[in-house]
Amino acid sequence: MKIVVIGGTGLIGSKTVNRLRALGHEVIAASPNSGVNTITGEGLAEVLEGTDVVIDLANSPSFEDKAVMEFFETAGRNLLGAETKAGVKHHIALSIVGVERMQDSGYMRAKQVQENLIRQSGIPFSIIHSTQFFEFLAGIAAGGVKGDAIHLSPAPIQAIASDDVADAVTDVAVGAPLNGIKEIAGPEKVGLATLVGRYLNKMGDTRSIVADPHALYFGAELNDQSLVPGPGARIGKISFETWFANQPVKA
Repeated sequence: MKIVVIGGTGLIGSKTVNRLRALGHEVIAASPNSGVNTITGEGLAEVLEGTDVVIDLANSPSFEDKAVMEFFETAGRNLLGAETKAGVKHHIALSIVGVERMQDSGYMRAKQVQENLIRQSGIPFSIIHSTQFFEFLAGIAAGGVKGDAIHLSPAPIQAIASDDVADAVTDVAVGAPLNGIKEIAGPEKVGLATLVGRYLNKMGDTRSIVADPHALYFGAELNDQSLVPGPGARIGKISFETWFANQPVKA
């Protein structure tokens, strides 16, 4: 199959591209640097010619409410419109576990709009809802800094390794369209504040973690259901300890 991966040079994209190429598929890692821009529409018609599957892994460069909404609306309309003209048979998008439960967040509202555009497009589709990646724990910690401490929600999360995400995206890409949602998550359920504390401790960061029920996550207050999958989710194999043990040593 010919598969185009939008955002194919990013964290999940690059791993997915490698996996699909190893399976013998013709895979194009599309990004603005390669002349494919979903915001302007540049290069879309050309790259999608003869394409069977499109995997959309692109993310907004800004998380500001208006900017992120404009990104997902514009990119979604341009990409899906070009796919319709090209006769693409399967559209896959990576979204977020709990997106529909966190609509106080501008980012989550924008992701919901992206999903709605996909459902309305008429193209056979699969939407993958993933929990947060271990690779973004440092960024979550940075977002919770208040003075000398880090305030984070104690709500449970089942964070996942990017390798497990790439495995799941690859499997969906070579299968039939789901025309629905598949949830994926890591193997361990633990409080967000606790998990970030474990990560910082291993990094030698001695700042204190405050488990604050009112701490916001992408602009939304969390509850015990916000960040965890429901029944039937695909559970990854890589635990936090295994993931951390395999991270490159920083000089």
